[in-house]
Amino acid sequence: MAVISELIRSEADGTISFGDYSLHTKAKLDNFEHRGDVYKVKTCREITKLERNGMFVYESVPGTAVAGLRATDTGIEFSVEGPEDAQVTVELEDETEYDIAIDGTDAGTMKTNLGGKLSVSVELGEHPVTVRIQKC
Repeated sequence: MAVISELIRSEADGTISFGDYSLHTKAKLDNFEHRGDVYKVKTCREITKLERNGMFVYESVPGTAVAGLRATDTGIEFSVEGPEDAQVTVELEDETEYDIAIDGTDAGTMKTNLGGKLSVSVELGEHPVTVRIQKC
């Protein structure tokens, strides 16, 4: 997958891809329109962050590249790649239980906090890792 050189792009399947963990200094792109929403991405080696319509969607520390992000009313799914393991935080529904699968392996269930945030650690390596978080 590698980095997304244009910082964010729409994919033919209706998903979006974003992030460039190879950058030494922070780069950002505002006002990216996709399916009626406006996105903002900030990315570099230390962090990758995505907002939709001014609201938090995704953050990773350190920075990552994300492909095929699809967020629905019942969850979120994407592939993530980076040079080292990452802490990924996504915004979902407040105080709701979610099933988590990482690379097809059941990682258990977690409940979002009062603000709807859920954080998972993702072990990254030679290939992109698929993360699927679905409402129970």
